[in-house]
Amino acid sequence: MTARHKRRQQAELLQSESDLASHLERDLVDRYGPVIGGGQLSEVLGYPTLGAFRQSLARGTVPVPVFDIAHRRGRFALTRDIAIWLADRRNTAITDKTKLADHL
Repeated sequence: MTARHKRRQQAELLQSESDLASHLERDLVDRYGPVIGGGQLSEVLGYPTLGAFRQSLARGTVPVPVFDIAHRRGRFALTRDIAIWLADRRNTAITDKTKLADHL
């Protein structure tokens, strides 16, 4: 694979990541609104239990920025941040798979 071909492939991945993030954001906003919190946040981020999510909060390893809202319980995240993170995770998986195939 030539360097030119790799650059074009990377540009296509960036565009598809942006398109995917936009699509995911629309779907998530329709379902949860612009801000997600509590059990829904834990679920959308893929934690198996609320306890696992709480542990990640305590360790500071939640993959998106989380914040408090005055006079509300729990932690919250912007739906947009979650959509971008999900699109990035998916495209990283595709890129890793492509790199593996290139080495075979």
